[in-house]
Amino acid sequence: MKELALADPPQAQALAEPPLDGWLTRLNAPVARVGMYLSVGGLFTIVAIVFFQVFGRYVLNSSPTWTESLALVLVLYVTLIGAAVGVRDAGHIGMESLLVLVPEHVRNRVELVIHMLVMAFGAAMIWNGGVLGLSVASYRIPNLGLPEAIRYAPLVISGVLIISFSIEHVIALVQGKTVEPSWH
Repeated sequence: MKELALADPPQAQALAEPPLDGWLTRLNAPVARVGMYLSVGGLFTIVAIVFFQVFGRYVLNSSPTWTESLALVLVLYVTLIGAAVGVRDAGHIGMESLLVLVPEHVRNRVELVIHMLVMAFGAAMIWNGGVLGLSVASYRIPNLGLPEAIRYAPLVISGVLIISFSIEHVIALVQGKTVEPSWH
């Protein structure tokens, strides 16, 4: 095990730490899994909508008017929900290359600070998404008839998920455990 720890510290650390188990993990794991499935399904839906738009424009010579607006709204949901799931499953860009060079107690403190900053960012997403959504709630998206606030809902949803997932990571760090990715 010592050779593995020297050769590849993040993987060795993950092998050495038991997985986190608690009510928050039992809540977050299926929520993240559903978010991942919804994001993938949304991506396929976007591809189908864009294909339908191109088919209508170049084959039928009559492009549907709603396709571009719906695709743009779906891109927001796919991106922001997918990003939240990436926070839980540690799929985001990290500073592992620098953190493996410092002692473990320093690494844990830096990771705690990072998760606190991510939680602050999630809170900013909730606040600003809510303020912006409420400010345009009376307007309608052209060609869809849906309230403009629907464009800002994924900011709020993603912010809530990011905070919940970051809290789970903080608990895991404090307890010396790991958060297992939702696809395991």
